[in-house]
Amino acid sequence: MIVLSYIAAYLAVVNIAGFLCMALDKQKARRNKWRIPEATLFLFAISGGSLGCLLGMRLFHHKTQKPRFYIGIPIIFIIHAIILVYFLFLAPLEFRIM
Repeated sequence: MIVLSYIAAYLAVVNIAGFLCMALDKQKARRNKWRIPEATLFLFAISGGSLGCLLGMRLFHHKTQKPRFYIGIPIIFIIHAIILVYFLFLAPLEFRIM
């Protein structure tokens, strides 16, 4: 159970960070300031923050015109969801995190 707590904490932090990066980048875009590189936004998504990035995209209407984002981020989220479901419910007992 302690492993599940660490995983949940990590996912919470990386999703909040991804969400805040989307908000910050949108704010900077409106003010024509230095922007967060797209690679950094994808790094947050790939490292487990896909839900936060997806919510940030939707809430702030940010990067919604770019196919690599409006297609890529949801695909990353679906892959993460499949991996999570597998390790929670479908993996052999010795590999389950619950």
